[in-house]
Amino acid sequence: MANNEDDDHQYGVLLYYKYAHIPDLDHLVSFYQSNCTSLALVGRVRLASQGVNVTVCGKLCSLKSHIAAMKLNSLFDGTDFKLASCHQPLNDIVARECGFTSLSVRVVQELVTLCSNPLSKLPEITQAGTHLSATEFHSVLESAGLLSDEETLENSRDVVLLDARNLYETRVGKFQTPNVETLDPEIRQYSDLPSWIDDNSEKLRGKHILMYCTGGIRCEMASAYIKSKGSGFQNVFQLYGGIQRYLEQFPDGGFFAGKNFVFDHRISVGSSTQDIIGTCLICGNPFDDYSSRCRCKYCRMLVLVCDNCQEKETLFVCELCRKHGKEGEVISQFQSSKSKVVLLQSELEISSQQLPWSNGCRSPRRLRVLCLHGFRQNASSFKGRTASLAKKLKTMVEFVYVDAPHELSFIYHPRDSEPRETCVTSSVQPNCPPPLESCKKKFAWLISHNAGERSEETKWEVADAPFDPLQYQKQTDGFEESLEYLKTVFSEKGPFDGILGFSQGAAMAGAVCSRKTSLKGAVDFRFAVLCSGFPLQMPELDHGLINCPSLHIFGSDQGNDRQIANKMSRDLASCFDAGCSVIIEHDSGHIIPTRPPYIDEIKEFLHRFL
Repeated sequence: MANNEDDDHQYGVLLYYKYAHIPDLDHLVSFYQSNCTSLALVGRVRLASQGVNVTVCGKLCSLKSHIAAMKLNSLFDGTDFKLASCHQPLNDIVARECGFTSLSVRVVQELVTLCSNPLSKLPEITQAGTHLSATEFHSVLESAGLLSDEETLENSRDVVLLDARNLYETRVGKFQTPNVETLDPEIRQYSDLPSWIDDNSEKLRGKHILMYCTGGIRCEMASAYIKSKGSGFQNVFQLYGGIQRYLEQFPDGGFFAGKNFVFDHRISVGSSTQDIIGTCLICGNPFDDYSSRCRCKYCRMLVLVCDNCQEKETLFVCELCRKHGKEGEVISQFQSSKSKVVLLQSELEISSQQLPWSNGCRSPRRLRVLCLHGFRQNASSFKGRTASLAKKLKTMVEFVYVDAPHELSFIYHPRDSEPRETCVTSSVQPNCPPPLESCKKKFAWLISHNAGERSEETKWEVADAPFDPLQYQKQTDGFEESLEYLKTVFSEKGPFDGILGFSQGAAMAGAVCSRKTSLKGAVDFRFAVLCSGFPLQMPELDHGLINCPSLHIFGSDQGNDRQIANKMSRDLASCFDAGCSVIIEHDSGHIIPTRPPYIDEIKEFLHRFL
């Protein structure tokens, strides 16, 4: 008894999830806050209408009391409560990043975010794959044989293992089974998995798919997503209880090599063999310890860097960013000062709590949005035009502005022919434009055919006709050059959560959305905001709807937009899947409105991506 009492006062961690309809979310929130607070438990409790996902820490006796209380509620019948004794957090950074400095009880839309498109319809959880116990899962891998009394496998090629975890998790541990293919999607975050499944469906079609993840919850929705693809995708099985239950059943690791990455302060849990399959990102020596919380300087994903390489005072670039063209050098302005390196890394550690792939996040980060200006504008002028919008979204969005790649000549109308169009002052001759050095350069994403014939030197040109409101229809050249330029922008200034385009910039952004699949890895983003846009004449826009979350903002029929007609912006919006797009029509002309109710609708759309 004395030993049991001593054990109960040890520190422990409890993980569990349950998919079930929650009839009264407010009541359950109050229960968790009251129960966990009274038991001095800290950690994360996430509740949604379809269930709960919980990771909490405290004394083992308190965790057992919490389990007993949950079992009194019939909603939690059959729940797999995973309880383990463990050490306390190694340091404050680990505790803070993993969310174990306080209790956080939150209502969310999804227990785990399957898709980065919050407007997409989720698969039914009732269609999830068949659960296999650890012993059943092991048996299938061992023999590639019997799956059930009625169904057998002809040979091991009918079986594929699908790892539903993020790349940094798979780098320290994974299943390794002779003659059974293991598919590692190499994703940064779980919400990238559906896109990988879509792109690699032929590797799964007709196979018996064995899925696994840390504790089981990610396989529930992912397996349902695979089965929703229909014929050829129905034989989907998942490891019940995840790798954690498998290692409990097979302490020597069984077919699992390395360590199981976990989203709590333990960081990882290994088998009795303590095999190391991870390697240092820098030197390549065996290493699998994430306790230093080193992260990629671009995407903020965790990376493995051994102690010796950390002493070299470098910032690091993960293998995915390197694969997509990010350089691996040290950031030069920090090379000369160790204190500045340490400070920056400390700041990045703190900010990493706010990233979507940083589990245990405590407050949302701001969305990074790349802004594409309109025709004959520049980054500076567009920044000024969107100053009000940026101010009202400052807690949600960080706007990044760039000049388009095509530089334009300056155009002026002689005063005697177009008195209202001239911009010259009394100090300038009536038919002479101002000095070039006093004018800011203008750019475009698309240009007319004859614009490419002008000289390389920027100069003033006399307008050969009054302003033509339909000139944008003639600006059809230069798209491929602009696309290559955007690839460079994403590589050097990214990552970005979304693209915002205005007028011609919206047309450019819409065309980029149409090529989103082929641009994967080079131009990655989650949503587009298209303001006063119009569709380009491109084959991609005629072949099916664009499946990209989008917000379309344009003037109504009475909106007084003299630049882009309402019909043109509607035509652009019609190129997108209506199931993942939102339309805001306003009465304010050729601008992005920032007054209610329009700004509230813009915030509502963006909030879904935080």
